[in-house]
Amino acid sequence: MPDIVLGDVSITRIVEYYGSVELAPATFFPDAPEHAWHAHRAWLAPDFVDLDANACISAIQTWLLRSEGRTILVDTGVGNHKERPYSPVWSRLDTDFLGELARAGVRPEDVDLVINTHLHVDHVGWNTRLDGRTWVPTFPNATYLMPRRDFDFWNPANGYAARLGRGNQNVFEDSVAPVHEAGQTLLWDDGHTIDANLRLDLAPGHTPGSSVLTLASGTDRALFVGDLLHTPLQFVAPDTNSCFCEDPAAARATRHRLLGNASDTNSLVLPAHLGGHGGAEVVRDGNTFAIKAWAPFARI
Repeated sequence: MPDIVLGDVSITRIVEYYGSVELAPATFFPDAPEHAWHAHRAWLAPDFVDLDANACISAIQTWLLRSEGRTILVDTGVGNHKERPYSPVWSRLDTDFLGELARAGVRPEDVDLVINTHLHVDHVGWNTRLDGRTWVPTFPNATYLMPRRDFDFWNPANGYAARLGRGNQNVFEDSVAPVHEAGQTLLWDDGHTIDANLRLDLAPGHTPGSSVLTLASGTDRALFVGDLLHTPLQFVAPDTNSCFCEDPAAARATRHRLLGNASDTNSLVLPAHLGGHGGAEVVRDGNTFAIKAWAPFARI
């Protein structure tokens, strides 16, 4: 059963992992002053931060959409059995992600579209699965929509070795290239219309090809913003970047622009990694934003 329905689109939340990502707030969000976490502790804890343990809490989740008769996955998490030397928390996982999909009524062969909002380690992992010793597409009938700018940025042929320490070693090779070699990718740039309800647009900064998926159906609106935000602290302190933002100035500008758009259009903002209720509606509050209401998903 879907969690919610917006216009003609149903949305189900598929959780792969929820808990500590083994990063302290000061490490994950070096722009955020320490007092901000304590000032907002009443609603940040325990869903988003454990200040006693000095750890950030995140969800790795996929948004399952059904629109115009198609089954669509937005981001595919970390994946199983993958070597992640610079991201040990994600290395050699063995989760029941496909079982969670099955309980939502979806088999791998049922998926029509996979949307990777960007090509980081925790957004592309279930693009592929291990078949013997070979990585093969997990969703054999799907078209995988990938931002061309990220595809080029992380492609080893383009000399990305200097960025490996940011956690993406092996990711292109085991979770992107096999899908491309199978002829299942559609690389897009600038923008891509999926159907009457859904459209992809670039939202650069976190990575060069980071994107936002806009849902507009009837009077309902939602923005699936990937890693535009990792923590709801960034709703109220939008100048705060994560340590993984490739272009900090562009990330801040994009965050302000999209949160302003969400406020003006009464759009539900659904990042990739928020636990709790998974997202929020926001309103303008001077030069920043305030949380108007949490998303109507069950709290995890």
